[in-house]
Amino acid sequence: MTSRTQIPDTVTLYVPFRVVKRVGRKEMQLPDGAVQPRRTDSTLVKALARAFRWKRMLESGEYATIAELAEREGITSSYMTRVLRLTLLAPEIVEAILEGKQGPEVTLVRVLECRGALDFS
Repeated sequence: MTSRTQIPDTVTLYVPFRVVKRVGRKEMQLPDGAVQPRRTDSTLVKALARAFRWKRMLESGEYATIAELAEREGITSSYMTRVLRLTLLAPEIVEAILEGKQGPEVTLVRVLECRGALDFS
């Protein structure tokens, strides 16, 4: 720009995207081929943190059983058991989740329901 170039009062920017509903929230998705920013799934990250915290509490002897800890936390032992399984994920998978590299199809609900392999590519 030169000193004589006028700066417009308004600039309009068009960004193609679509809104999709995912597990009770809406999310913007850019078109295929667009560079997607990495965004961590806070629900999944919180579940990982809780799982490792609960594991530490059980291993330290602070709580003798999952049922006892689940009662203290105000959740069912069934749910706690499913979340505790997150501690069995490979370190590379945990790292991918923490960095937001796991992909949009990997959610807490899907991970807790999963009985087989997950695609983290």
